[in-house]
Amino acid sequence: MKLIRTLFVSASAIALMATVALANPMVGGAEMFPNKNIIQNALNSKDHTTLVTAVKAADLVDTLQGTGPFTVLAPTNEAFAALPAGTVDTLLKPENKAQLVKILTCHVIAGDVMSNAITSMVKSEGGKHEVTTVGGCKLIFSSANGKVNITDESGGVATVTIADVKQSNGVIHVINHVLLPKS
Repeated sequence: MKLIRTLFVSASAIALMATVALANPMVGGAEMFPNKNIIQNALNSKDHTTLVTAVKAADLVDTLQGTGPFTVLAPTNEAFAALPAGTVDTLLKPENKAQLVKILTCHVIAGDVMSNAITSMVKSEGGKHEVTTVGGCKLIFSSANGKVNITDESGGVATVTIADVKQSNGVIHVINHVLLPKS
């Protein structure tokens, strides 16, 4: 009986560890659910309220709730706050919608690209991998100290701070810098 109890406890512990290992990371203090879409999950992240506001202002909600798959490089509120003063408020004005759409779509890649695929491509291509976004921006992925970095067309560099947040219609990688198209 003792052996059966030990085996049961061990099996339960292994099952719990497997569940924890497969669980999506918490983002912005909220659990991310792989059965929800990008917008449904982003709405719950307190670190992405500016991004959600921008997506709404750009009328991209329906797109990012669509089938996808999409890979979204999701800047945090801190990333938006690091832009020059007044930039976000200016971009959110209706007359600047085209520019906002361009910036936001520079954060979206067609397909479901997990971090291990990115690092594999970077490694196989000698340390850098170029990607064209849905918005037509060219991003350069690289890797240093175990982190994935993304250089935008303006020379800005973002680091992936939380990778592989699975969604029903793709994946989100949280980044610490807003990616900008060529000026």
